[in-house]
Amino acid sequence: MTHKELLDRIATRNATVAVLGLGYVGLPLCLAFAEQGFDVIGLDIDARRVEALQKGKSYVDDITADQLKAQLERGKFKPTTDFDELRKAHAVIVCVPTPLNKSGDPDISYIVNATLEVEKRLQPGQLIILESTTYPGTTVEVVLPRLAEAQGKSWKVGKDFFLSFSPERIDPGSKKFTVRNTPKVVGGVTDKCGEATSALYAAALEKVVPVSSATAAEMVKILENTFRMVNIGLVNEIAILCERLGIDVWEVIDAAATKPFGFLPFYPGPGLGGHCIPIDPFYLSWKMRTLHTKARFIELAGEVNSAMPEFIVEKVARGLNDEKKAVRGSKVLILGFAYKRDVSDVRESPAFDIATKLHERGAEVSYHDPHAAEVTLDWGKLKSVALTADACRKADCAVIVTDHTAMDLATVLEHCPLVVDSRNATKGKPAKARILKL
Repeated sequence: MTHKELLDRIATRNATVAVLGLGYVGLPLCLAFAEQGFDVIGLDIDARRVEALQKGKSYVDDITADQLKAQLERGKFKPTTDFDELRKAHAVIVCVPTPLNKSGDPDISYIVNATLEVEKRLQPGQLIILESTTYPGTTVEVVLPRLAEAQGKSWKVGKDFFLSFSPERIDPGSKKFTVRNTPKVVGGVTDKCGEATSALYAAALEKVVPVSSATAAEMVKILENTFRMVNIGLVNEIAILCERLGIDVWEVIDAAATKPFGFLPFYPGPGLGGHCIPIDPFYLSWKMRTLHTKARFIELAGEVNSAMPEFIVEKVARGLNDEKKAVRGSKVLILGFAYKRDVSDVRESPAFDIATKLHERGAEVSYHDPHAAEVTLDWGKLKSVALTADACRKADCAVIVTDHTAMDLATVLEHCPLVVDSRNATKGKPAKARILKL
């Protein structure tokens, strides 16, 4: 398949798109292409995920069962664990996880493994796109060399196959910004790679933003999340300073946000969570260390944000102490375990650190989350408890970690004796409880 043939297939919706990784990024992307008439193959190594999708059951908050079933019934979406299906694809999009390892360094093993699966089945003229967030240089330093020697042959990028990077920009739980209406940054390894990738995304999404290279596109994603991480670190430190000064940080931010220029409001919280902000900036930090350069803002913001769970636990301890109670033996109810409001994703949630630190101090920890029925910690499994008046009365302290819309805060504020609010969720609400805000 030539470059022109690939472009023609994309233009006529006769290109088959394969997506590796059917999580919060991959599954919405599958449906976006299927809804625009493309045949889509969804690949995942998790057989339970694939089986659920085949039955029309969605495990991703942003995808409804009706959306999923519509494309299954049309025959436009095929979930599978069979990687040989890659041979049928004209475009392959890699959306696999990129966590940090225990030492805080990038773990690109998922990218490497996905690349090896593609390499075994690479077809002439195939377009390969990496969406997994990673350090600048991964596409050309890790993916390209493997594909260029696929199956023991010599493949020329931009001629025999096409390779690009396009960062995912999923905002889980957002009703305003979806995969379709969020501008898509595209960086090709060659101009023809970028042209084919731009054409593919433009056929399914509303706006494409080309940049000069795959490495530039990788850096775009890192910059976006570093910007958020550093500013959240700043406002978390401001929150700590405001407490020492006896000032309400939420009042200060709201007032500052009235300035129509030169200020963008960020809000403090119990720590960072999710699949991007707590992780992505450290990919750049690691890359800079390999170049004997320090990413000082990133590392400092990381220190501040990582300290927030301990700060919340200290507020719990001081609140209980004022009630002449110790943390040891006290019943602490954590409200919200997901990392973000109205989603079920608990990855990197600060609730894990808060629960563990309280447990280590001897507290009896329970939690309520309408979106996360069970969580596994190093010291055991917890199941979400019903948020009843009786459960609130039995708690010595409730900690609002994630302020889900469906959470009955009125019951909490009526029956819990002490509430530590890390999200300003209690603002303007009547309460019998004593409230300690971040």
